Amino acid sequence: MALLTLQPAIPFLLLLLLPAASAGLPGGRTLVFILAGQSNMSGRGGATNGTWDGIVPPECAPSDRIVRLSPALRWEEAREPLHAGVDVGNVLGVGPGMPFAHAVLASEGAAAEPPVVVGLVPCAQGGTPIANWSRGTELYERMVTRARAAVAECSGRGHLAALLWYQGEADTMRRQDAELYQRRMETLVRDVRCDLGRPDLLVIQYNGKFLGVVREAQKAVKLPNVKYVDAMGLPIASDHTHLTTEAQVQLGNKLAESYLETL
Repeated sequence: MALLTLQPAIPFLLLLLLPAASAGLPGGRTLVFILAGQSNMSGRGGATNGTWDGIVPPECAPSDRIVRLSPALRWEEAREPLHAGVDVGNVLGVGPGMPFAHAVLASEGAAAEPPVVVGLVPCAQGGTPIANWSRGTELYERMVTRARAAVAECSGRGHLAALLWYQGEADTMRRQDAELYQRRMETLVRDVRCDLGRPDLLVIQYNGKFLGVVREAQKAVKLPNVKYVDAMGLPIASDHTHLTTEAQVQLGNKLAESYLETL
């Protein structure tokens, strides 16, 4: 596939980390990760020309130790496109969730006992500004509902490990939205932590007319246990907005590195 070494549509990520809980699915503990934000979180790798090319890199292959929460709120084998049935109305492709999960599992080692399972909770929706994720909105309530259901489906052995947030593109078009980003982000983090009963979290963002303002706003979030991951320089597709499949794999690895540094 053609890769353009242009500025990525989303230059940085914020990883919202949550405190440790109990663990998992039958056979071992389950690390649960919420995936929220816009299109580059739900995945457009290989899908920017109206259809998905169907290419699944080895780093995104299905695994019996990687599951996703389905639209019906049940754990099932995770596979690309990970946000199928969740990010509705959009052409979906490869995202950062699967390579992130593989990298986390690799850190555990193949002989980990009990075996660790990574549970991914897709919640992202393309084209949405952060205002659409405020408490009381459909997207916010869906995210909280899915997160609660994911933990409940772990038979008392689930650990809500982190919220991975990749969003910001829709807030770079108007200066007013860009300037309000820090306050809205901090409010979102506080509300999610309160509603899930957990005290920590990380985030992700892209570019646009007021990219610099939003980027600095994300970096300026002043809350404990909020990590910033810079995605600047990752290759983007010919639409100049979405990350390529290769870039999504790199992004997933960056997120995993940031998460693992906290352990």
